[in-house]
Amino acid sequence: MINFILLFSRQGKLRLQKWYEAKDSKDKKKVVRDLTSMILQRKPKMCNFIEYKDLCVVYKRYASLFFCFAVDRGDNELGVLEVIHRYVEVLDKYFGSVCELDIIFNFEKAYYILDELILGGEMQETSKKAVLSYIEQEDKFQEEEIVELALKDIGFI
Repeated sequence: MINFILLFSRQGKLRLQKWYEAKDSKDKKKVVRDLTSMILQRKPKMCNFIEYKDLCVVYKRYASLFFCFAVDRGDNELGVLEVIHRYVEVLDKYFGSVCELDIIFNFEKAYYILDELILGGEMQETSKKAVLSYIEQEDKFQEEEIVELALKDIGFI
């Protein structure tokens, strides 16, 4: 099971975090600080797996972002790398070559995409097409809702 997900920049700035187990905010900050410093100190040719406390941390760097997933020790690390890659592929398709700024300015979409892929720390949907279809439907619904609210404000409805 995935316990938490962190996305952070090469400078160590946290861009996205998702926790699937309850932790104190003080503990969360310590974990984030520990892992970002550990991962940023590692050389590019080193293994993408780290043992941290009772967890196995799997990370991958894409451009200027590190995608870090903490899983139970018994989980398959290569499977987790596939999940990371799938998330990046869906982000790429949605944003058209995703970059750090896309995550910063559209963080709600990044969270929504993550929620479509992973639910409760387990992979929910493996199909990129299905996930993108759900996101497209949600975008249309959101757009219709914005138009409806604007028309209500004007007084047409």
